[in-house]
Amino acid sequence: MTTAKIGIIGGSGLYKMDALKDVREITVETPFGMPSDVFIFGTLEGHPVVFLPRHGRNHHLLPSELPFQANIYALKQLGVEYIISASAVGSLKAEVKPLDMVVPDQFIDCTKNRAATFFGGGMVAHVAFGEPICPNLAQILQEAVESLKLTEVTLHRGGTYVCMEGPAFSTKAESHLYRSWDATIIGMTNLTEAKLAREAEIAYVTLALVTDYDCWHPDHDQVTVEMVIANLHRNAVNAQKVIQETVRRIALDPPTSNAHSALKYAILTPLDRVPTTTKDKLEILLHKYL
Repeated sequence: MTTAKIGIIGGSGLYKMDALKDVREITVETPFGMPSDVFIFGTLEGHPVVFLPRHGRNHHLLPSELPFQANIYALKQLGVEYIISASAVGSLKAEVKPLDMVVPDQFIDCTKNRAATFFGGGMVAHVAFGEPICPNLAQILQEAVESLKLTEVTLHRGGTYVCMEGPAFSTKAESHLYRSWDATIIGMTNLTEAKLAREAEIAYVTLALVTDYDCWHPDHDQVTVEMVIANLHRNAVNAQKVIQETVRRIALDPPTSNAHSALKYAILTPLDRVPTTTKDKLEILLHKYL
């Protein structure tokens, strides 16, 4: 099977990467069903990567419909050790403006209907998740952004991403509540990915691309769909440059990550007591511990 150590998940507005060379499509089946779309395998800066459009190339999947387990499990099957996840977000702070980029370091989970673990079925595991973003990977991403000197982009390192269920956006009361929590940005996808990536022992980082202010902002009513879409496209252009440079830096000097041994002390069920069907289903996650 084709493999790559670096996986890229593209969010709203980022359905492909123009800089990919030697491109081919890969269909991957998993015990958790089919991923959002085929994977696009290619090279960036001469380094192999796999790319997945999170919502499908035609953006046909709601956040709640995303096959999160299949997406992350498939990336693990493809040999991915590092995930760069690009995501469109709304801003909860005045200083975080549309077209800015945020590399958050924390999440708050406000989702309701997500399968956010691979475990169950006779096997219990509790991974540490105090630092949901790999700090070493985040540092590389920050350095990549800063090195590019993108004139219209301000980078914010750190901050909290509120992950809501959607698909409707926040009420004003909710938006003000999230601001009272000192949260920075709001989106609908990345926390679930981060939890599953940790269980899969994959280092994970979010590149959050601000499209607009959430509805707390007094000028929110002046935001139109056309403006948001225009910002999505401008963000996608900048994001591709950042991802390309980040891939180059990871490939030249792969960072260490605590995520790569996240299951070492997380599994509570004695492995000889785990049902064979569950062990077979999770073999790609468990093989080094069996």
